[in-house]
Amino acid sequence: MRTRSRRRALLVGAVAGLAALPAPRIARAQGGAAASWPEDRVTIVTSLPAGSSVDITVRAMSESLARRWGKPVVVDNRGGANGVLACEMVARARPDGLTLLATSAMTHAANPSLYERLPYDPIRDFAAVTRYLNAAFVVMAHKGLGTPTLDAFVARLRREPGRHNFGWGSVPSRVATELLRMLAGFDAVHVGYRGNQAGFPDLLNGRISFMTVDVVGAKPLIDRGAVDALALTQAERHPALPGVPTSAEAGMPDYLFTTWSGIYAPAGAPPEIVAKIHADIVTATGSPEVRARLDALGGLREPPSTPAEFAAFTAAEIESWGRIIRRAGIRLD
Repeated sequence: MRTRSRRRALLVGAVAGLAALPAPRIARAQGGAAASWPEDRVTIVTSLPAGSSVDITVRAMSESLARRWGKPVVVDNRGGANGVLACEMVARARPDGLTLLATSAMTHAANPSLYERLPYDPIRDFAAVTRYLNAAFVVMAHKGLGTPTLDAFVARLRREPGRHNFGWGSVPSRVATELLRMLAGFDAVHVGYRGNQAGFPDLLNGRISFMTVDVVGAKPLIDRGAVDALALTQAERHPALPGVPTSAEAGMPDYLFTTWSGIYAPAGAPPEIVAKIHADIVTATGSPEVRARLDALGGLREPPSTPAEFAAFTAAEIESWGRIIRRAGIRLD
């Protein structure tokens, strides 16, 4: 009896001693994982082709990140299918932070409403890291319309329903224009092109009446006075186009629309590694060379959002873009 009681006391004491150990050991293990990460090269998969804004900015960041991490950072362009291929690849990757997705609003805000079925879920299959860039649009009208202001333009299209065409060469361009049409209350026929620039000749010769294009694409036409720049779809004027009024200045304060770029990891990536990647991207985007690249693209540098902020923003954008896409009846499948 005495021996059995002694054994029981020793067992209870041992269990009590073990219970005190896991928390600090786990904490040290987690801290160590972030401290030693990355153990191998990091691959950043982009949802857009080489030369796109996402590709250019990620390549600028990758040089800074490689120096900081002491490992190669490889940029893998997987453009095509509106970014579906890139998203599917990263969603299926090991959640160790060594494979990341650099993408835009196309894949994580528009696609859920454009396709009946997607091979990925933009919320469930990804861990948001950070959003770092916003890009506004400019409404450009053919000069022959004789509508140098947004008010005059809207008045004419309301008087002539269905007689005017608008061009688009990207889904964000189409969505931005559909939002304008809904807010202003006019009808126009959409004409699709293989890229926004492919529609510029028709805009200049009057085959289409207007386009809504990102700042980078619009700037050359505006700078040479080839079109009437009616409004910028953000709250403040853009430094690259200081003469273009904001939508509020043009008389339509509710017409605010931007696309954006951000980084995601596969769902299940350890939070401490996501936090490290976020912190290092914040440092990289704050460097002079990366800031210069972002400014040259015509986007507005966004103070990098936290992972939690970006996750909430993504969910809100899915709803916001989805309302416009569904009302306009845009489908890609």
